[in-house]
Amino acid sequence: MESIVTYFETIPTLHRGLLLAGGITFFWMLEGAFPLFKFNYKKWQHAWPNFFFTLTTILINFGLAFILLLSADWVKENNFGIINWLPDMSIWLYVVLGVLLLDFFGAYLAHYVEHKVKPLWMIHLVHHTDHKVDTTTGNRHHPIESVIRFMFTLLGVFIVGTPIAIVFIYQSLSVIFTQLTHANIKLPKKVDKIISYVFISPDMHKIHHHYVLPYTDSNYGNIFSIWDRLFGTYMSLDREKLVYGVDVFPDEIKNGKIGELLKQPFQNYQKPTIIPEKEIS
Repeated sequence: MESIVTYFETIPTLHRGLLLAGGITFFWMLEGAFPLFKFNYKKWQHAWPNFFFTLTTILINFGLAFILLLSADWVKENNFGIINWLPDMSIWLYVVLGVLLLDFFGAYLAHYVEHKVKPLWMIHLVHHTDHKVDTTTGNRHHPIESVIRFMFTLLGVFIVGTPIAIVFIYQSLSVIFTQLTHANIKLPKKVDKIISYVFISPDMHKIHHHYVLPYTDSNYGNIFSIWDRLFGTYMSLDREKLVYGVDVFPDEIKNGKIGELLKQPFQNYQKPTIIPEKEIS
């Protein structure tokens, strides 16, 4: 583990880029071999807006990276944060606990707040208005959301006390899980269910992309499923019933245009429909 930590302390930007590009390529090919849904779409045409927002996310995170580095160095030098205030522990436990808690602040909490605060929901809407969820959907975030997510991660660094190595381990795992859970792949249901007891599985996350409430407001996690189970936001739904998108923003053509997506946060707020309790599985 010490060698892993040492590597991530100074992980080259090229390696992080290869992780992102390699992950998308891998899951893109896997989608073709084991698709969950046989979408009737032009895959590259669908992917271009999502690649655009992937690029804006990369640029924003790269531009703000020095703040993250300074903050992580500060908590380490000042022995600040939850994992630094606990009794001495093994390096394994230190890293796992750091990643687990950073996953809460940087992913689960950020995601939950985005769904509960109306202006933030309209920003996050860009991610949800993809009608053909696949691995490219994972990084389909409005530039404003990329900044918001960064601020939550920064908050997590201070509260948790994570040095830069743990931050980079968390971000690398986050990239992999984001691509995996959005990928249009079909795992055996039992395998997917077993995975979901500890981690966010593909089926578990795709329920979050169902087009109506309460499913849209469930399964907020990114890496670990513990947070959804702990805070009562876990829901299940038979994957054959999934319908992607948001019911009050049904125009698939507009929702596939970069210009329209950039304007989405500035539209009038509309709340997704709540389906009757008797229809909830």
